[in-house]
Amino acid sequence: MADGRLADPLDEELEEGSAPRLRLSRRGIAVLSVLGAAVLGGLAWVVFFSSLLDVRDVAVQGPTDDKLTSDQVREAVGRLADGPLARVDLDGVRHRVEAIPRVAKAEVWRGWPHTLQVKVVQRTAVAAVKGDDGQFTQVDAAGVSFATEAAPPQGVPVVELRLGQPAKDVDGVISRAQLVQGAVTVAAGLPPEITKRAGSVLVHSYDDIELQLSGGATVRWGSPEETDRKARVLLALMKQKGTTFDVTAPEAPAVSG
Repeated sequence: MADGRLADPLDEELEEGSAPRLRLSRRGIAVLSVLGAAVLGGLAWVVFFSSLLDVRDVAVQGPTDDKLTSDQVREAVGRLADGPLARVDLDGVRHRVEAIPRVAKAEVWRGWPHTLQVKVVQRTAVAAVKGDDGQFTQVDAAGVSFATEAAPPQGVPVVELRLGQPAKDVDGVISRAQLVQGAVTVAAGLPPEITKRAGSVLVHSYDDIELQLSGGATVRWGSPEETDRKARVLLALMKQKGTTFDVTAPEAPAVSG
């Protein structure tokens, strides 16, 4: 060896037996690059532009009754579901579905290879507001009005405005819409044990809201303020016998009758 070391026979054998390295020419690399680009381009064309992966079905999850049907959801989606699944505007579909009055929320995703998946959450009425025309407008816990019908849903309290002179005197300060919203807040905050007995929520003024319960009992609620606390107090209060329950001042509730 030139450096004065003795050559190892084993090293020489390994060097002699080593496989030659595969080296690609520039032309070979270019050919492989073109082939790779062609494959990727073909896949992109299949996914985004061909009819091989077109939407063939809009699968709807969520509607539970004839008030909101799968067909209504599909109709709202409309032509947004036409063409390749990969090109469907998911946000656009969601916005269209959520524009349906009875839909509170929608989720949309791709179900490969051919299905657009739509899941909807329906609005649930916590109150039905009786209008001057005798129709009942259903309102959810967020205060959104989403349907008007000739009769209120079963088991939902009916909100009625029976305004006294104090409410009329401050009409320019507290609007009818605010009074209704206050009553809806009360209805939404009622525990199930009370909701199933609450036939109506009568609004005499902002500070004078009254519940009429099945069996003839009355709850003097007062304003919509401290609704959660008043609901807890009312549950405890109703363990006593009486026909009138007063939680207008939850720190000093009363039972009479």
